[in-house]
Amino acid sequence: MEIYTASRVVLTLDAGGTNFVFNAICGGLELITPINTPSFGDDLAKCLKTIIEGFESVILKLKSKPVAISFAFPGPADYDNGIIGDLQNLSGFKGGVALGPMLESYFKIPVFIQNDGNLYAYGEAKAGFLQEVNKVSKKQFKNLIGITLGTGFGAGFVANEKLLCGNNNIGGEVWLLSNGISQRNYIEEEVSTRAIINNYCKYAGINDTQLFPKDIYDIAEGLIPGNREAAYKAFVRFGTHFGDALANLITLFDSLVVIGGGLTGAKKYYMPAVMDIIKGKFLNGQNRLIHKVYCLDNKNDYQDFFSKTVKNITIPYSKEIIEYEQLPKIGIGTSKLGASHAIALGAYAYALDNLNNRTIKY
Repeated sequence: MEIYTASRVVLTLDAGGTNFVFNAICGGLELITPINTPSFGDDLAKCLKTIIEGFESVILKLKSKPVAISFAFPGPADYDNGIIGDLQNLSGFKGGVALGPMLESYFKIPVFIQNDGNLYAYGEAKAGFLQEVNKVSKKQFKNLIGITLGTGFGAGFVANEKLLCGNNNIGGEVWLLSNGISQRNYIEEEVSTRAIINNYCKYAGINDTQLFPKDIYDIAEGLIPGNREAAYKAFVRFGTHFGDALANLITLFDSLVVIGGGLTGAKKYYMPAVMDIIKGKFLNGQNRLIHKVYCLDNKNDYQDFFSKTVKNITIPYSKEIIEYEQLPKIGIGTSKLGASHAIALGAYAYALDNLNNRTIKY
């Protein structure tokens, strides 16, 4: 994999609505301790200054000159042309800002920008979950759904080892999927940190605006005072809605699934509900999915997923034997890279691809 053998240095940035994380990658390895700064997303001048100074700080720590800048932004934008537009959590960019061309002019190196969900999925495909599975599996998988669970519900898709962005660079905006269980809301209203908080308060009969999902997890664990039953029910509701969305995505993309983001720490409370939906049936008795789905974080599922399910069949009018894979399998697992590191590796791989193909437009 080129990501681990490349000698070129690329500056990276994971740009969130609240914080920026700057780094540099070479050969798939982070070259410095990540530099964290506030994003100042509602103040364009301060935000742009922060981005420039952040990359300058990284360059000062490097021994080799970077060949490109590659980084992630949250939400839809004209990424091909490096223009960041109307983003809800970075309001200073309203109306469109030519961020890529600005940085290329300033630093005199190519600049590549892409959606954070896309780069997360690409990093997991190039250096994470997809590679881990293929090291063990006889069958080699080429497609991956990358899911991020946190403030919002995000995703990216890799098809035949290529990033699938869509015609307008907004493929994978899964947060707007329709909600088959609670039909008044789009899916992110039930699959996000605010969903867990809101539903805990609803079930507990309280109104506490100071709660965080980690608090609700600790309540479920019995580590801090609170309504444990309400905490458990909030996570189960989250998992039920997440499972519904995930079943639709697996139906469409027939891909392995890797889950990352801050809410993965609570997976023991919501993943059983996810798997119940995915392995369940419609009211008419039809299975929800054609696939046999395995949770690869579960020891028994992990062993079953990698067990041999092929049989030998004879080619008609011949004595030749051919292997037949009887069971369509899908594995779901949690990221070992972590979302931020996967995004950085995805940004690195994305830069190498573009440098190799010389597809940059500005």
